Amino acid sequence: MDIETAPRVALANADRVARVDLAAVYRLLAHHGWGDVIFNHAAMRCPSNPRHFLIKRHELLYTEVTASNLVEVSIDDDLDERAGVNRPGFTLHSGVLRGRPDVNCSVHVHPDEGVAVSALKHGLRPVSQSAMRFYNRIGYHGYEGLTDSFDERERIVAALGRNRALVMRHHGVTTVGSTAREAFSLMKEFVRAARIQMMMEQSRDEVLEIAPHICEHVAAQYEQHDRGRASAEWPGYLRLLDGIDRSYRD
Repeated sequence: MDIETAPRVALANADRVARVDLAAVYRLLAHHGWGDVIFNHAAMRCPSNPRHFLIKRHELLYTEVTASNLVEVSIDDDLDERAGVNRPGFTLHSGVLRGRPDVNCSVHVHPDEGVAVSALKHGLRPVSQSAMRFYNRIGYHGYEGLTDSFDERERIVAALGRNRALVMRHHGVTTVGSTAREAFSLMKEFVRAARIQMMMEQSRDEVLEIAPHICEHVAAQYEQHDRGRASAEWPGYLRLLDGIDRSYRD
């Protein structure tokens, strides 16, 4: 392989990995029951062209998503279902990826626990270890209806800021990461944290609070953890999916 060909081959391989990883995210979301038939979305920036991203075809079930049938679109376009992608999904993810160059993957779903917490005035509380990942690292965006308008993108990105997650009030949850694993894992932990919080609040007993300095310490620990040893979980997720249905790799 000559010196000019090698970079193109490397990018092509990276694009292939990105496709497999995003297809795996969709299958994992379905596995956990966080899909909504064909609605809600995850997106992945294309390594070979950072102004492009991958997203599922509008009409497909999450369990029908494969590496090859993901749609590649430009974050600079103005697309809707005629282009094969869901308009609100394109609007949300194109806005996030435009506004956060450090983000390569974004996940947006409407789990019941997440929607319930989104409508609480205090939002997600740091009352469990799962919630610690989001201490001072979560944004809140007021409800504006379906994300059809590009005008909303700036407000979404402003609310997200430099955080790891965005609670969209009365709507759903978005998590972001530099990798598919990070974005998915953050969603898993957010849903768990929301579920634990709702269980605590339903007990009507007084919930013990954790000191702010401890919360910040643990949040910082998790940032290091998620960049390090936690990356070893992704091959495990892929093995899990391989045991269920390997077609996501096609």
